Amino acid sequence: MKTALIQQKHYDTKVKTLQVTTECISEAAQNGAELIVLQELHQTEYFCQSEDTKFFAYANDFEEDVAFWSDIAKANEVVLVTSLFEKRAPGLYHNTAVVFEKDGSVAGKYRKMHIPDDPGFYEKFYFTPGDLGFEPIQTSVGKLGVLVCWDQWYPEAARIMTLKGAEVLIYPTAIGWFDEDSKEEKQRQLDSWITIQRSHAIANAVPVLSCNRVGFEKDSSGVMKGIRFWGNSFICGTQGEILAHANHQNESILYADIEHERTKEVRDIWPFLRDRRIEAYNCLLKRYCDSK
Repeated sequence: MKTALIQQKHYDTKVKTLQVTTECISEAAQNGAELIVLQELHQTEYFCQSEDTKFFAYANDFEEDVAFWSDIAKANEVVLVTSLFEKRAPGLYHNTAVVFEKDGSVAGKYRKMHIPDDPGFYEKFYFTPGDLGFEPIQTSVGKLGVLVCWDQWYPEAARIMTLKGAEVLIYPTAIGWFDEDSKEEKQRQLDSWITIQRSHAIANAVPVLSCNRVGFEKDSSGVMKGIRFWGNSFICGTQGEILAHANHQNESILYADIEHERTKEVRDIWPFLRDRRIEAYNCLLKRYCDSK
């Protein structure tokens, strides 16, 4: 299965951004990609750098956005993973990945479960934690374990997706550096981000696709200086081996071939699922394993 990740910067308007994205999807499809993954909240700037109610208006177009990407998936005959701002009801919003089948139908969706609240990443102001659980989405190219950004730091999420039959883990994401951080700190953060996701591939013997934004985005409120999204989108195989890796500054379409049968081969020699001591894991259901 040929896959493609579209690492992209935000342009000044949604119209221009969508134009570039759709052109990249067309190019990827023409180059044989069957599965195409877009980055987190790819239609707009990363608006969570500040808390401002005006940005809730972005979610008003959710149904129209679904219809638009449905048409794009159908026109290009690809399975398409999108990341949209979902308005469920007034005052109730989700960070939602919608997956489209090759015929444009909605194969399924995933609402981001882990929601950060850190300087420059004020997502709890905008998003309600997901309530659809960790459920893989069945498509014509396989069973996709779609997660979103902050979810990528949680081995529990990757494991549950795997235990429910996910054949690949997919992370649309938006993460970057603050310019004021030291070069050493920036490298530590990037290394950690790549390492944790490669670890999910190794621990579960499934490929991992991680699609990140690129480019500098200024905080519109002026409270923060802005985020320099670090790109580095990558695809790794079932033993964590890097199959494709983008750089930190350029827009790019990243391609790799995924072999589902490789999962069985690796699990036969590294049977981590067989040797799990599930009777001893009750502590994982606690916030912290102290006496309280």
